[in-house]
Amino acid sequence: MTDVSERAVWRSVDGRPPAHGTDVVVVEEPLEIRVGGRALSVTMRTPGHDRELALGFLVSERVLTTPADLRDVVQSAGGPAANVIDVRPAPGVALAVEHLTRHVFTSSSCGLCGKTAIEAVHHHFPPLDDDCEIAGDTILGLPARLAAAQTAFARTGGLHAAAVFAADGSLVVVREDVGRHNAVDKVLGYGFAAGLLPWRGHVLLVSGRASFEITQKALAGGVPVVAAVSAPSSLAVSFADESGQTLIGFLRPGRMNVYTHPRRVRFPA
Repeated sequence: MTDVSERAVWRSVDGRPPAHGTDVVVVEEPLEIRVGGRALSVTMRTPGHDRELALGFLVSERVLTTPADLRDVVQSAGGPAANVIDVRPAPGVALAVEHLTRHVFTSSSCGLCGKTAIEAVHHHFPPLDDDCEIAGDTILGLPARLAAAQTAFARTGGLHAAAVFAADGSLVVVREDVGRHNAVDKVLGYGFAAGLLPWRGHVLLVSGRASFEITQKALAGGVPVVAAVSAPSSLAVSFADESGQTLIGFLRPGRMNVYTHPRRVRFPA
């Protein structure tokens, strides 16, 4: 499967009549996530790293807690069947599908108050206790490193990205997707499959804004610092504050806004 598609386009420049040509656009297709053959969710995503996407989604919903829960992850090759992925538990393991709460608290129009949403997550993932410190100059350099790693975005301009960096600024993993939440799920799935979670002392950087769901997923992965190149939402700030997360927004060359727990960002005296 490919993450981009070539399509016809008619370009008009400076008001001149359009000229026919081609353009590369990002692919968007549905992915049905199943657990033991039971359909749990359908998400629109960019094909690629689908196994990580499914695992990360289930980790963030606390359906999966350890790689020992898994027997295998099955996805057929080619055709519509490739848009169905089945996460199969290990023998004798009953995955806690009742923990699936995305439909409860992740929609900004769901009608739940912020306090209810935060309590729903903290029921599964307690606040962080991570005393790491990361140099401010290191954090300021992360957007450039993310942009350099966004290969599909460079071709299409139509993808979000999420990346995890170590405290020294080295890139651990980057993933792209038409949905920023999917990109974070893919990163979480990578960490889960590789046995790297929780990501203590690391930074999660997203290419767009920081929403409640982004901070919730970071907490599921044990990431103490969440950074975004754009703005955070009010609920994201409240959640990060109560979760012990350092939340950074408007991360741009030479500047950043630190909204919560600034102790983890170290600046020269």
